[in-house]
Amino acid sequence: MSGPQESGTFAALRGQLQDAAATFADGPGALEGILLGMVDDVDRAAREPLEIFPVCHHSPASALAMARRLREKQPKVVYLELCEDMAPLLTELRNCRLPVAVQAFAGDLDGFPAEWAPLSVVAPVTEASAEYQAIAYALDTPGVELVLVDRSSDHVFQWDRRDERAQEASAEAGTPADQPEAALHGEAVGVEIGDLRPRFAELEEHLLRHGKVRHWSEWWHQYVEVPLGTSDHDTYRQVMFLIGSLFRRLAPGDGDRVRVDEDRERYMWTRMREHLAATGTDPEDCLYVCGAFHAASRVEEFGVHGSQGAFTISPRTATTWQYGLIPSSHAAIEAQFGLAPGSVSIASTEWTKSLKRTRVRPYRLAGQAGTKASPAKKTPGRGTAAGVAVTPAPDPAGGDRLTGFLRRPPVLDPLDEAELLGWSVDIVRAARRNGYLASTADAIAVFETSILLAGMRDRAKPTPYDFQDAAVTCIEKDSVPGRRDVRRLVEIMMGGDRIGQVGYESLPPLARDVYDRLAPLELNLQQRGVRRALLDLAARPELRACSDVLWMLRRLMPHGAARPIMGERRLGERSIQESWDLALGTHQRALIELGYEGVSLEQVLEQRLRREAYGPQATTATVLAAVEDATLYLGSRRLADELGTHALKVLSAERSVDGAPEVLRRVRALLAYYRTNEPVLPAWIEAFTKTGYAHYCTLLPTAFRDEDATVGQVAAMLGFLFSMESLALSLGCDRTQLELAVAQSHPDDPAKTALLWAAQVQLGTLSRSELRARCAALLDNPLVVPSYPRYLSGFVHALEPVPGLADVVVEAVSNAFGRLPDAVLLPWLPLLITTLRSGAADLAPLLIREAGRIFPARLPALDAWIPPWRAPQPDPFAARRTQPEPDAPRGAALLPAHPATCDAVAGLLGCDGAWTAAAGPSPAGGAALAARHPATANALDSLLAGT
Repeated sequence: MSGPQESGTFAALRGQLQDAAATFADGPGALEGILLGMVDDVDRAAREPLEIFPVCHHSPASALAMARRLREKQPKVVYLELCEDMAPLLTELRNCRLPVAVQAFAGDLDGFPAEWAPLSVVAPVTEASAEYQAIAYALDTPGVELVLVDRSSDHVFQWDRRDERAQEASAEAGTPADQPEAALHGEAVGVEIGDLRPRFAELEEHLLRHGKVRHWSEWWHQYVEVPLGTSDHDTYRQVMFLIGSLFRRLAPGDGDRVRVDEDRERYMWTRMREHLAATGTDPEDCLYVCGAFHAASRVEEFGVHGSQGAFTISPRTATTWQYGLIPSSHAAIEAQFGLAPGSVSIASTEWTKSLKRTRVRPYRLAGQAGTKASPAKKTPGRGTAAGVAVTPAPDPAGGDRLTGFLRRPPVLDPLDEAELLGWSVDIVRAARRNGYLASTADAIAVFETSILLAGMRDRAKPTPYDFQDAAVTCIEKDSVPGRRDVRRLVEIMMGGDRIGQVGYESLPPLARDVYDRLAPLELNLQQRGVRRALLDLAARPELRACSDVLWMLRRLMPHGAARPIMGERRLGERSIQESWDLALGTHQRALIELGYEGVSLEQVLEQRLRREAYGPQATTATVLAAVEDATLYLGSRRLADELGTHALKVLSAERSVDGAPEVLRRVRALLAYYRTNEPVLPAWIEAFTKTGYAHYCTLLPTAFRDEDATVGQVAAMLGFLFSMESLALSLGCDRTQLELAVAQSHPDDPAKTALLWAAQVQLGTLSRSELRARCAALLDNPLVVPSYPRYLSGFVHALEPVPGLADVVVEAVSNAFGRLPDAVLLPWLPLLITTLRSGAADLAPLLIREAGRIFPARLPALDAWIPPWRAPQPDPFAARRTQPEPDAPRGAALLPAHPATCDAVAGLLGCDGAWTAAAGPSPAGGAALAARHPATANALDSLLAGT
């Protein structure tokens, strides 16, 4: 595997490297093996009959060399290092504005761990990349076939080590993700087409230190990108082969990563040999585009004549993959692949400058958004193209261009003063717009400092990175007055963070349906930025369909995609006017990924509601929230009844009261909605009420004693029991169960004790006067006074189940402020305030309203005001308690005054008698009744006299 030693192509270079190794390493050894092995790798790749074109990810030099080579060679088959299952999607690139990313997405997994879901693989594409040039050439040139040969998206995760990816993600936590665009790819796995970076940390550090640069992107730009930009094809290939071999041989012996790299190379060469055998294509008419790291491969399957049958491609899992295009950006690419901030933007600018300098006509897909169509036109004479100089055909043996390149001293580009001066003026102008106190003097300082930094770094022409450092030094000073710092301003000035967009024709059906249903708004929702939508639903009822779509988008998409400014949607309520801030263009990726879950918003929302309700972590409150959303957004009685029945099962299985407050709030809202909008209550909510009543009665004694159960949770349980009591009793529940549960409750916590007293008052086992006496006893006990705020907290929480106790709570608070001295009151006053704020903030308004009703509204009236609980209260039953002495004549006097009444009562009692002539009662009639029951007659007489 050491390479063809008999070849004389690189004999001179081998001899020089062997002599250098012997000189610097004091004799042959490991250094000689590495240096000579690199030459063997270059020779082996250059002599391969199927031409290998090594590239670097998003490198303008690679793109420029690719455009030249494609016009010169005109290959019939292009093999591309990209997931083979993404091939059908590449034709949709012509409907997009670059950069975009080809995505494979899987939500339902079959063959992978469930916790990995969802799976996502992205391959970003920019115009300044060799991959795009190859794709555009193959798709727009008749008779050319594009074959993707890399592992499928399924194999990406079959070979994946998720724990290692988690470690790498934590190690790269400092990647530039502070901008929203940096998260456009989310947590997707990036397919590193043309990845070329040292995997040996010491090597990268050595290159950066001796190259006098700060990061890898700057080193690549200075020492590879610029020299290769004007080199010929053979030189470009051999240099890239050499760099790939160097990084590969000096990579650490990481078994898993090395195994994955080698398996990818075996996979690709196996697919290419299968295609060649199936089609009978001549390898001379093919071009293999891959990363330089994989071009210098040493696996046995390398080449069209490599070993056959040694590598078996495993079958894919049963996971269903969906494919689409998502918008990408320069910042997203930099964040995902660990590049320096602004490096992709600078590469895009260099690509544009190189095209003007070399007059190379790049390939662009016909109809590509944001670009002019530039199809490949085959001109007479193979190898000629408009605007491109004719170069001689390469030597079949490859030729030793590497020796001359390595011996050639670095070319010092002359200073372009006009370009640098323009940069200096533009950055000062941008800095002033962003709040910096920059002036003409700063522009001069940036100009001179850029030249100075370039000279210190052994280059005559300042690079964009030199200019960026100079601008930060001269303008930023010690503070950043605005939202952007100077480094970010330079990135914007150099081209900015260009963000791609997926065209309407390439969107999934769901996304197109959303845009179609929102068409009546007459807004360009595919454009990035925020659009304000005003919906007058009363004047234009047809916009209610748009409103329904917007509310579902708010439920399904990230925050900010659809944000309501005016209007709300609650159970039983509908707005007559709404105002929305819409940013669907900015969140296009999220909208596209919704299309992977279904063909309509309603279908996706129903699936998500079912997933939330039937999930392993679902609680009763979660299921009730799903019921509410199904009613609110879908208006589906069928789904609401199904989820409500499931909520009944979840409630029966719960053994804690953690979700009691949320359950109470949602059940009340649903019950109020059904009572006002349905002729009868659904069967599931009646069953839920019965089950919940028995369930919470069973848990109540335990919750009062449980230290983990908060007073708010216990109050919510009592609130459910008391507010649902009438419905539960009508459905057959027994109130004795609640009375026994309260009687068996013996809390130790002061707040829960106060809550228990309130429950006893509601049940009638404790009178209000007894409750007031207990509160007074608490204030009389010096040992209990420090805990009095906790009792008050319990009383305030008791307003949830027993709102009628608001006056008693106000009285308890007022007595504390009136009776306790300042020495006792002031220390626990902060505790009282913090307790009420943290535990009962939503109940405080009820307490304040009651206090406002009781206390005087005017300050002068406060001096003469007497609290209602201290004012003497007349006894309404005092007259009843007085028992006058029997007075037969007084009672008997009523009978002749009301003879008809007397006769009627006597007839009901079976007495019959006649009146005397003197209008007196006969002994057998009313007089007999009065004589027989004098106390009753006297009581009736006293009552009538009082009225």
